[in-house]
Amino acid sequence: MADSLRILFLGDIIGRPGRQAVKRLLPALKRHHRVDFVVANGENSAGGFGITEDVYSELLGAGIDAITSGNHVWDRKEVLDFIDSAVCLLRPLNYPEGTPGTGVRLFTKDGMNIAVVNLCGRAFMEELDCPFRTVNACLEELRKRTNLVVVDMHAETTSEKMAMGWYLDGRVSAVIGTHTHVQTSDERVLPGGTAYITDAGMTGPVDSVIGMKKELVINRFLTQMPVRFEVAPGRVELQGVVFEVDVATGRATRIERIKEQV
Repeated sequence: MADSLRILFLGDIIGRPGRQAVKRLLPALKRHHRVDFVVANGENSAGGFGITEDVYSELLGAGIDAITSGNHVWDRKEVLDFIDSAVCLLRPLNYPEGTPGTGVRLFTKDGMNIAVVNLCGRAFMEELDCPFRTVNACLEELRKRTNLVVVDMHAETTSEKMAMGWYLDGRVSAVIGTHTHVQTSDERVLPGGTAYITDAGMTGPVDSVIGMKKELVINRFLTQMPVRFEVAPGRVELQGVVFEVDVATGRATRIERIKEQV
């Protein structure tokens, strides 16, 4: 078994452009950074909203090991038909009891157990169960099975994501923020050994408003009328982070931002 593990986390994949970027860039990224395991947020991967079973299979085929989500996970109603059997797909753990799917999964890679936890914030978002209390309740049992725990904190505000990073510092390997689609430059390893970034960014069109056609979004702000958003055309970037974790302790030793143009 290796002494360390390198994990690549891809920011929110936006529609077909994002999926194509993953297929074109991921193989070289995995070789260059010697990546052992890939996590990606896929809640916007089907036409910019939600995920379908075909898209789920496409992302796994492109080399992604675990797919997290967030508040848009239910946008494609067909997800209800397959989420319980999709062993690599997560929805936020802090949805109420009885919600389809699961918010924590254990993966085995090269003889190592890797836990992925998906959480959703509450500030300016839905009234879900408390993500802090929810993750705290599952960690004790989870840490009996592995030291390697990656958390996707899908939230609107920087303060809620940063608070989660500090709350879990030293107890998980990484807290990676998603949802806002704008990559932040605050990546670091916190004092307790948890890799952190407020937002990993997005994998999708950059000449846009968070992946959507900018004209449609501007019109929404100007008129306050309902507008059907569409994935933007144009230049595409793959954004995310690579971090390295000591297998024995579960502590991160480094984290690096990734930004690659197609």
